[in-house]
Order: sequence, then C-alpha cells, then structure tokens
Amino acid sequence: MQPNQVRTTTESKAAIAIVTMAFSADPAARWMYPDSNDYLQQFPRFVEAFGGKAFHHGSAHVAGDGCAAALWLPPDVSPDEDKLLHILQTTVHDGIRADLMSVFDQMGSYHPPVPHWYLPLIGVDMPFQNRGYGAALLRHALRQCDIDRMPAYLESSNPRNISLYERHGFERIGEIQAGSSPSLYPMLRKPR
Repeated sequence: MQPNQVRTTTESKAAIAIVTMAFSADPAARWMYPDSNDYLQQFPRFVEAFGGKAFHHGSAHVAGDGCAAALWLPPDVSPDEDKLLHILQTTVHDGIRADLMSVFDQMGSYHPPVPHWYLPLIGVDMPFQNRGYGAALLRHALRQCDIDRMPAYLESSNPRNISLYERHGFERIGEIQAGSSPSLYPMLRKPR
C-alpha cells in the first residue's frame, strides 16, 4: 500500500500495537520502561490512556497497510488523565516517577491557551520508517487543521523526528526535561 493512503480507524488494538512497535527505540518511552518485558506489557496501556480518545472522536488514522498510526486529540479533548496517572504511578519505576511527573507538568504548560489539535502519538513501525508514512499521516490531519484555522501542537520525544515536523510547519517552542529524563521538544504549528 502507498504511504499516501491514509484512513480513519476505530481498530484500537491494531493501531496501539503499531505505535508500541514504533516507539520501541524512542528515548522517552524506553526511559519510562527500560526493561523490554515491562515495555511490551505497559506501554500499550500508556498509549491507550494518552491518545486512546482519538478512536472515539474519529481522529485516529493509519497509513499504508497498518504500518503507521497517528492518534490526534481534537480541540478541548484531553488524554484520560485519571487512567494515565494511575498507569504512571503503578508501572513506572520509583526512581524516575518524580521526574516523569515533572515532565508531564511541563508538557501541560506548553499547550496553547487557545483551542488546538493535539498529537500525543504518531509512529511508524521500524521496518517501514523513512518511506513517507509519517509525512502522509501529518499531511492528512494538518489539512483539516488548516481548513478549520486551528493550530496543531505536539511534543517530539525523539530528536531525529524534529526535522519531519519542521517540514510540516511545526516550530520548536521550548525544551522539556527533568532529572534523568531525556529531552522532549514542544512544537507548535499555526494554521496555513
């Protein structure tokens, strides 16, 4: 399937699996869950809590033949904060929990004060990376942001993805880091 073939999905299990595989080498994800077994057990729960509301709002998209997924949250829709907090408090190692909570507090401070689309998670399974699937997912959603004249916001947890986001109009607006955490980069895109 071609990268530019993007469709909306309600198949949460499949899309969460794509994101989980895509983030298996992500600095922030693996800082949270350095043990492979813990990662494979816990990160899908984190993905569902962080971006799962996209499935209920028609803003979860897949590209290709199920090798890339993006979970967008529409304006005024937030991650499931209660579920997210419970997961972080019960599955993340005690030694990093305070730093992780500081990271999430900082993330919240960078969200635009106006209605905006939020991209908590986008990922391409490793064998399919660098083939245009991530770009196709971004173009698909950003087209709607431009039609609606809405900004889009994300945090890049992997520095190598920043150039992709910049090519699609996102600009870095800061850096998020606490204790032993890797840096995350909040990025904002104004509508075009």
